[in-house]
Amino acid sequence: MATQEQRSTVEVDGRRLSLSNLDKVLYPEAGFTKAEVVDYYVRIAPVLLPHIADRPMSFQRFPDGVETKGFFAKNAPPGTPAWVRRVRLPAPGSTMARETLDYVVVEDLPTLVWAANLAALELHVPQWTVGPRGAVRESDRLVLDLDPGAPATVVECAEVALLLKDVLEADGLTPMAKTSGSKGMQVSASIRPASDERTSAYAHELAKRLEKERPDLVVSRMAKNLRGGKVFVDWSQNNAAKTTVAPYALRARPQPWVSTPVTWDEVAACRKPPDLQFVADRTLKRVEQHGDLWKPLLGKGSKLP
Repeated sequence: MATQEQRSTVEVDGRRLSLSNLDKVLYPEAGFTKAEVVDYYVRIAPVLLPHIADRPMSFQRFPDGVETKGFFAKNAPPGTPAWVRRVRLPAPGSTMARETLDYVVVEDLPTLVWAANLAALELHVPQWTVGPRGAVRESDRLVLDLDPGAPATVVECAEVALLLKDVLEADGLTPMAKTSGSKGMQVSASIRPASDERTSAYAHELAKRLEKERPDLVVSRMAKNLRGGKVFVDWSQNNAAKTTVAPYALRARPQPWVSTPVTWDEVAACRKPPDLQFVADRTLKRVEQHGDLWKPLLGKGSKLP
């Protein structure tokens, strides 16, 4: 017999929301429930929302928890409230053969809570924004995703991140680092609007330069057979069609790890993976202590060299 869905009605900033199955465990190893997911996103919202404002959202949903296969959701699902902001954009390569998709733009707390109720644990955004009427703007962020190939870990990623920091600063940019919330890290910088082709080309050159300087540590090519014990500097996420996990977003790992902004001192001090692994509670405490470490990325960007 099917179990009856348990629902609760709440009011969030003047919006009435119906939340379901809040006692459902979404992270079995940690006993972390949907109610705790919703609570985390409510509490982290003040620092999270500015970083995802005006960015079309790709959700990764896990309605049956992280030990099951989740799915990416780009199109606003049936039943999306009328007050949730949507933008219709072209969908090249859509798995459903759609010409366009209606992306959700998470711009306020009610939308974030609505998404959390859908078990949209992971929030992925592009490096560009849309205007008030949905016009696509040029890239305003540069990202380099650091992906370790076993036996390399986030410790090696930290070493590569510091190399990137030096190069980016020499080029007049202000790089910031965060954990991926999984195995690796990301280094990002706010830039003046530029085409994704230009941004990707610059990121690719950086990756190739580091590979040439440190072939023992860095690889710039995607082939998995090249990555053993090295860090793949993935420059391709600057492509307009790609997304990167948002800062402060949860990840679908055994524990409720978070993609957490970190200081460069913390990056330099990393000696073992737990040094740069943060679960939801620890990330909330960090924000209470430090505020938004990624706040500089919300300011005016620097020109690409």
